[in-house]
Amino acid sequence: MTFRHITICIAVLLAFGCKNAQPPQSSETAPAKPADNTAITLSAEQLKNAGIETGSATKQKIRSLLKVSGLLESPPGKSISIGVPLGGHLKSSELIPGTHVTRGQELATLEDPQYIQLQQDYLVAKSRLTYMQQDLDRQQKLNESKASSDKILQQAQMDFECQKILMKSLAEKLRLLEIDPVTLSENTISRKIRIHSPINGYVTKVNCNIGKYVTPGEIIFELADPSEIHLTLNVFEKDAGFIHPETRVTFVLNNQPNKQYEAKVHLVNPGINKDHYTEVHCDMDHQKKELLPGMYVNAQIDLSDKEVVTLPTEAVVTWDNKHYVFTETADRTYKMVPVETGVTQDNIIEITSALPENKIVIKNAYTLLSKAKNNGEE
Repeated sequence: MTFRHITICIAVLLAFGCKNAQPPQSSETAPAKPADNTAITLSAEQLKNAGIETGSATKQKIRSLLKVSGLLESPPGKSISIGVPLGGHLKSSELIPGTHVTRGQELATLEDPQYIQLQQDYLVAKSRLTYMQQDLDRQQKLNESKASSDKILQQAQMDFECQKILMKSLAEKLRLLEIDPVTLSENTISRKIRIHSPINGYVTKVNCNIGKYVTPGEIIFELADPSEIHLTLNVFEKDAGFIHPETRVTFVLNNQPNKQYEAKVHLVNPGINKDHYTEVHCDMDHQKKELLPGMYVNAQIDLSDKEVVTLPTEAVVTWDNKHYVFTETADRTYKMVPVETGVTQDNIIEITSALPENKIVIKNAYTLLSKAKNNGEE
């Protein structure tokens, strides 16, 4: 045999060996899964040995903690929008969101010619009222001596009353601009008005800049008083009926999940929004400085008197992090049905999903789970 023939033989043997090589078999096998939709049938002897019992779910009152989300807010009386009844140009303000302000503190100044005109109208009306008062006094004396007719006296009285009304209305307009009509004189007329804070609190919004013309009624600043805030929770409509005033609530801030705060329900909004949620308003047990309007929270509502659908804990089995029950579909035949669970208490468990009408295995359900696993392996 030549060297060339030997080489060909070696190549053929190597090719044959590679073709027949098999990858090593893994000793691990995938875990068996229960056949969820497969009926499990027991013989009469198996049923007797298993000690299986069937029954129905019951409704019981159980202490349930309803998990919801919510928002810390200022009550309407503690959240203030600042505007002006007459427009003007914003001339000065140093506020930014988060600035602390005190009651009576100057927030901003505005300028406009109409402020001057309003003050002028008031002072002129005040001067005319003084003249009309003097004229009315003269007409009354003349009328008493019959030197003047009743008609002239009545006209003087009417002019005087109309001028009083005009002066009063102008005075109220000045007060809307925080100008005191009592101290106003020709020497104190100003083109500026000053806006002051009506509360102690914080600036939450600044809606304009220096030089901008602010229209009547436009909101310039928004303030909030954090000394009294409340908690607004979003609750699904099916749970709203279990919540009542004085129901206890605990909550944590999203950025401080380990620090717990307490509150109680003040009222439940009877209206349901388009997303099928309603608002539950809660009062704080203790006001804390670190709790500010606008913070999101995660809360638990203590539904101690909630009546729920329950089963014995022995009736619910767990497989692959999911919960199941077995229903009796025929004599000695059972089917595995997934369920959702809630609170567990005193050997009973809350079932939050719908249950079939068939009888449910309430004792030794894990025996059927073992059978289901075996079926999954076959």
